[in-house]
Formats: sequence, C-alpha cells, structure tokens
Amino acid sequence: MPAALERSYDGIIIGAGHHGLVLGSYLARCGLDILLVDRRLQYGGALVTEEVTAPGFYHNLHSINHFHISETPWFKDLGLGDRVTYITPRYEFGQPHLDGSALVFGRDLEETLANVARFSKRDAATFRDWNRKAEEITARIFLPERFSEPLPRAEREALLSRSDIGRDFLAATKRQPFDVVQELFENEHVQLLFLFKISLFGTWLVDTMSKTSPMGSVIRAFDLQSGYQLCKGGSANLARGLMETFIAAGGRFAPQVELERIVIEGGKATGIALKDGRTVRARQFVASTLNVHQTFEDYIGRAQLPAALLKKLDGFEYTKWTIFGLHLALHEPVRFHAEKFDPNIHRTLKWSLGAETMDELLAAHQDVMADRVPQVVQFGSGALSVLDPAQAPPGKHTTYAWHVMPLNPDIGSRDYETFKQEFAERIIEKWARYAPNMTRKNIIAQHVYTAREYTQTFPEMRGGDIFMGAFSADQVMYNHFGYRTPIERLYMAGSATHPGGAISGGGGYISAGVIARDLGLKPWWKPWDAAVALGAVPAAA
Repeated sequence: MPAALERSYDGIIIGAGHHGLVLGSYLARCGLDILLVDRRLQYGGALVTEEVTAPGFYHNLHSINHFHISETPWFKDLGLGDRVTYITPRYEFGQPHLDGSALVFGRDLEETLANVARFSKRDAATFRDWNRKAEEITARIFLPERFSEPLPRAEREALLSRSDIGRDFLAATKRQPFDVVQELFENEHVQLLFLFKISLFGTWLVDTMSKTSPMGSVIRAFDLQSGYQLCKGGSANLARGLMETFIAAGGRFAPQVELERIVIEGGKATGIALKDGRTVRARQFVASTLNVHQTFEDYIGRAQLPAALLKKLDGFEYTKWTIFGLHLALHEPVRFHAEKFDPNIHRTLKWSLGAETMDELLAAHQDVMADRVPQVVQFGSGALSVLDPAQAPPGKHTTYAWHVMPLNPDIGSRDYETFKQEFAERIIEKWARYAPNMTRKNIIAQHVYTAREYTQTFPEMRGGDIFMGAFSADQVMYNHFGYRTPIERLYMAGSATHPGGAISGGGGYISAGVIARDLGLKPWWKPWDAAVALGAVPAAA
C-alpha cells in the first residue's frame, strides 16, 4: 500500500503484533485516522502458525496457549468471537511420571482434588482450602488488575488491606512462589505441577524464584475457572481476526516499512522517518509496541532522552533464558504409559515432562543460568491436534516440545546445527520413556526452532527473550515501564507495559484508554478501572 505512506494521520502505531492491532482497533473506532506499520510482511507478531514440517501440519512457532482470551474485555468489546474460535479444554495441566502414574489438573474442582488425593490427601485438602480464596481473588482482583492501568503501590495496598481476600492476596504477593509451593505441599509430584502452572512460560523457575510476585502468580495456580485456551486452527487466526477488525474500523496497515527514526520536534513525537527518505506525520500521537531499547535507543537516540529515562532504560532487564522448540508432525497422537492410571493425560492442553524430582528441576535451572546445556531434559508440551484436529491433516497429529535453553549454550566444538539435532534427539529419547509410540516410526517430520532463528525474525526479542522484558518484581504492576513517556505524544503500548509479555492484549487495551483520555476523546467502551474493582471488594467484618 504505497499510498498509505504519502499522507498524514492522527496517530501512528509502530509494530503490528497483537498489542498494536488491539490499540489500533480501539482508536480507529473512536474515529481517529490510524496508520499501523510493521517491518515485516506478516502481521501478528508472535501469533505465528506455519507449515514448517509437512503440508497440512500447522505449528504455532511462538505462542500456543492463550490465557483466558475469550473472556478478556478487548476480545468482547471488539466482537472477536464472530471471527475467531477458542477451545477451552476440560483438562489444562498434566504430568505423566516414569512410574506410570500421572497428575492432571482440570476445570472441575472435585475431579482435580481426587487426582491430587491419589498422591497426597493432605495436599488435596490444602488445594481445596486455597481454591475457595483463589477463585474469588482471581475474579475480583487478579483479572480486573490485569486489564487496568496499575494503581500506585500505596493506593493499591490500602484498598486491598480493607478486605480479608485482599490481605490474603497481598501476603501471597510478598512471598517467593517457589517457597510457598514447597511449604504448602508435601508430595514432589504435586509441587512440580504447581510450579509448572505458576510459571509464566509453563516450564521454568526463574519467575517463581523472585523475592516477591506482585502480580500474584501463586494464586493463579489454585484457580480452576480461568485458564489457558487454544485458538482453533492455529494462533495466527487471532492475528487474522484482529487485522480484519482493525481494517473494518477504518485503520490502515502498511507492511515492509523500514523505520529510520521516530521524529521528535520541539520535545514532541510528530511522526516517523523511513529509510527511503520519506516522513509520515502524526497529528496527535505515536505509539510503539517494540522493546524499550529499540524504541528509545535505535529510533530516537540517547542524546534526546532525559537523564531519568536513560537510567530507567539502562536498568531494564530481559528474561535470562530462551526457548529451544521442537515441532513434530506425527502419524498418531502421543500415547502415554500413564494413560492406564489416568486416561485424561491424553487430552490435556499442557504437559510437564522430564523432571521427576525437585532436585532435577533445580539442576536444569542451574545449568541454564550458568549457560550450560541442561543435563536433565525437561520440557513443556501438549496434545494440540487431539484438542483441535484442524491443526493437522485428517487422522494425523502435531505436538511440540518447548525446552528452556541459554541463548549461547556451551556446546563445545560442535557446530550449532549439529547441536540442535542432537538435543532434539535427547528430547525424543526422554519422551519415549513416557510415551512408547514416540519413535522415529511415528514421526513424519520435525522442525527445530531456537533463539538463534527467532531473534533474526523478531529482533525485538532481545537476547532471545520471548517476553521482551523480564517479569521481575521491579518491572511489573506499579513498576512497569509506563504507557506515557517523558516525550510528549509518544506512548508505549507493548510488552514492557503492564501486564507484560505473552499474549494478553493488555498493553494495547490499557494504552487505548490512556491515549483516548489524553486526547480528550470519549471512549466508546468502558475501560476497566482497578480502583473501582478493588473498592468493590467487600470490606472485612
């Protein structure tokens, strides 16, 4: 669309990932003339679904499981249910064991408690006690805060301190989730699956071993009513639905735009300069969904930044691990030995595989933190095509393994391609110990996708960070990077803002309300408000 770059707009959004699409759809429906630009031809950011193994086998290379998406305010406001279908599985988390047993968490409380009780009756009782609080906390606190501009810490804690559940939530957020899980549960299998559920990625410890957890991730582990979903046909269908919505609202999308810089004039963001020499003007705002260093160092320059922003930028941290992805096309679905113990392990959305003890999980964590290839192979996976047959040809199947890996692991004298194939074999060998049909006879084709590859496609995933910013206590909630910036009319709307990385839509949704208010627009939607939500929690007697 070359003509799209030959005129001015009310607002320009940089980056056509899901945050940019959500933001653009809201503001275009406000009547603003919006231009959305992206360096790539493909839109949707990490909402990538491709036939990388064999024709007809659809693999989600980045984002697979989406948390509570069909119930988010933006999914409902934008009417995405008419364009995109989500599958909500009955069984969300599963963990097969080498002894033939399995632990499965589902949506039904009594069924899940019975599963836990097979390993520990005491742990099942603990789960029941915490579930009562967790369901209310999630509905009244966690979800409203997830899609609201964060309150200042003092105001938030004062509101939460008025109620019993608020005080319980505050107490949990000030503890290390790893410690809480170990204190609450006696059985190691139960501890492992809880840590798997708490971790933002689903297989790792970094985000459960921070000193505090302001977002309250440990509470989420006890809630069964909200959870992860699967986009029917592949994650790219969410990107398609969002782009259709954006275009229908009157937005304009320009792909393959090579950005030279964000234009700053008189201390204000006034447009974007392109590498071909053209300048596109923005009459009212520019919003970036790129990472913070791309936005401020690459496209503005440190010389134009105030000292306080430079300090904040230099202190910004990225996630200290990357993803080693193995995507498989199969003749038949994964079948576990443990199906004799619990047949529902076969149809669970997310599997935790490989770590049988807490010591093994910690050993793998320590290896990655030391830039070593993990000796203990432990990874996340799931029954994708069992839950959604549209992701494979009739009668065939897909699955994946996501293994945590350092960006530059110590691989000795081997070349990287050899290492990739060897580690993929280690994953398959470990898998076959749990599932006897995970053999070369069942595998039609495979595709290995690591940070070395995906950072070429997505340079915004700096250092291989799939979240574009670490979920540390210093960077979430009231400590997030911020939607408004010290540069007038320049906004941040991506993963560095609350509620952070992964597919949430939160950054785009909340920043739409922020920008609309700043421009004096009357929102056509009702933005969520944390102060109203927390103020409505019944005070303690």
